[in-house]
Amino acid sequence: MNGFSLTQQYASLPERFYAPVDLSPVAAPQLLRLNVPLAEALGLDAAWLTSPAGVAMLSGQSMPEGVQPVALAYAGHQFGHFVPRLGDGRALLLGDVTDAAGKTWEIQLKGSGRTSFSRRGDGKAALGPVLREYVLSEAMAALGVPTTRSLAAVRTGEMVLRETPLPGAVMTRVAASHIRVGTFQFFAAREDVAGLRLLADYAIKRHYPDAAQTENPYLTLLEKVIAAQAHLIAQWMLIGFIHGVMNTDNMAVSGETIDYGPCAFMEQYDTGTVFSFIDEHGRYAYGNQPSMALWNLTRLAEALLPLLAEDDEAAITLAQTALAQFEPQFQAAYLQGLRAKMGLITVQERDIALARTLLETMASAQLDFTQTFRAISQPDLHQALTENADALLLPESVVPLAEWLPQWQARLAQEPEITPNARATAMMQTNPCYIPRNHLVEEMIVQAVTENDYSAFENLLAVLANPYTEQPGRERYALPATAAERVRHTFCGT
Repeated sequence: MNGFSLTQQYASLPERFYAPVDLSPVAAPQLLRLNVPLAEALGLDAAWLTSPAGVAMLSGQSMPEGVQPVALAYAGHQFGHFVPRLGDGRALLLGDVTDAAGKTWEIQLKGSGRTSFSRRGDGKAALGPVLREYVLSEAMAALGVPTTRSLAAVRTGEMVLRETPLPGAVMTRVAASHIRVGTFQFFAAREDVAGLRLLADYAIKRHYPDAAQTENPYLTLLEKVIAAQAHLIAQWMLIGFIHGVMNTDNMAVSGETIDYGPCAFMEQYDTGTVFSFIDEHGRYAYGNQPSMALWNLTRLAEALLPLLAEDDEAAITLAQTALAQFEPQFQAAYLQGLRAKMGLITVQERDIALARTLLETMASAQLDFTQTFRAISQPDLHQALTENADALLLPESVVPLAEWLPQWQARLAQEPEITPNARATAMMQTNPCYIPRNHLVEEMIVQAVTENDYSAFENLLAVLANPYTEQPGRERYALPATAAERVRHTFCGT
């Protein structure tokens, strides 16, 4: 027993699905952090993972016996332009582990060196982007959003050359799978219908096994992915998350958030918010994410056409019918989430207008998205609204909502009787107090890169592990950036 055993299910597919990878030894691997609770949940030996052999594996330096890493093949539309061959240019799939509940997870290294898909890249990752993905993915998990997870971060002891030399690092990522929309596009672009069918069968077995029992399993696969993405994007929008690079190679068919590059959380509410330095025209702005998700899913449907029906017109009709379900599914999930954020249990048609008025008020007053929803969740506000709205002395945080509050109060009065504290408690479990604010993430990265100090990294992770619970002494983590602290651009890196 070497302390780390896995199966390699994806590598059991034909070799055109991936490329074997030779390891790239690193100078002096140093384990920065092991996600021990995640390791234990996956049934992994945390003690072995922290041993020299474990750290050697987590850095991509050497592998346990029987583990042959592979780089996955895929294509993708990048900012609307199709690239027929992308693939894992700096990632290695090690294989699968199965947790106690019987769910299978893939283990992948990011930043461990060149692969046959690296093109002109070095296959390495810098420390800053590794820490960013670690923090952001774990924060998303704590917020209850489907996401890949971070198992470990290792500093390599080497420098990688970007605009300037930067410390190198490797992260270990856990995902239900790394199958992307772009993976299907890879085979479709080659008119490899046999490969497309194998991939679809694999995805069905792994993620949507019930689809295999339906009349048209491949249509059901498409419908399941559409539904998963509709709900995922709604969850992003409800917490102000901006992915930043919603290319088709960054959309997982599992419905997980994947590839945290120039991602960020919106502070002042503005649907046009963009942080990604490379998104010059706002293609993936906050408010465009639903339409971009549908655009990506349309590319998936196009790739699947040969499997949907023998007749081209029939296949197109089936695909169009499936795609037409995205918008109502997204809107239903998004509105349900907005109702919960406003403390509403029952459904009324005018709830849409109530939510729209709130968001428009937030936009015109340049209010912080997270803080505003947290402010209307406070027990003292609910108690005051219940006792005497006319004489209400508004907390400063909700003064800009003065015209909206009576509309909201009238709507709350039509809800089933519930105590103000009970409603506030429910809302505080929906409206987080803490998100990974951009200036805090950047502060953490600078401290780690320039000072080799990881205390800000650890503190941020500790706060974000309980995003819905107010933590005395950690008030600064709930505050938006000052003008001097504001982060205007984020960058790709891992």
